[in-house]
Amino acid sequence: MTAAEIQYKRSRFSTRLLEHRLYTAGHSWLEQEEEDLWRIGFTKFAVRMLGEIVELGFEVEPGAEVDTGQVIGWMEGFKAVTDVFSPLAGRFEGFNPAVDEKVALLTSDPYGKGWLFRVRGRPGDDCLDVHGYVSLLDTTIDKMLGQRHDG
Repeated sequence: MTAAEIQYKRSRFSTRLLEHRLYTAGHSWLEQEEEDLWRIGFTKFAVRMLGEIVELGFEVEPGAEVDTGQVIGWMEGFKAVTDVFSPLAGRFEGFNPAVDEKVALLTSDPYGKGWLFRVRGRPGDDCLDVHGYVSLLDTTIDKMLGQRHDG
């Protein structure tokens, strides 16, 4: 079964978004693997804003309880350093060993092999469906374009 995709394009940014995933205002995606087990990664928009990612680290151990919005790690790119937040409350099930070995997967395959970590829990009401995330992207990109024209 192939997941339905939405092709998104605004200004010079384009991506594909999978309809069955949830998204966050912090530009993460969540994909349900089994009941209450979610695989989480950064969207293409997030990794583009970070630039080439050079280092990644997690501050929590597998089995630890995490809260929505809790800082669980960090990521360093050429353009910025950012915290990695848990988009849901539950039990941290571990990070993706493939990105630990090859951090470039985060930018080359952010929706596939470049996922970040897993959490067992339930997403909060602040998670967006694909259409909500498209609206968020529209607003974010329009603000960025406006800042460029004003400055």
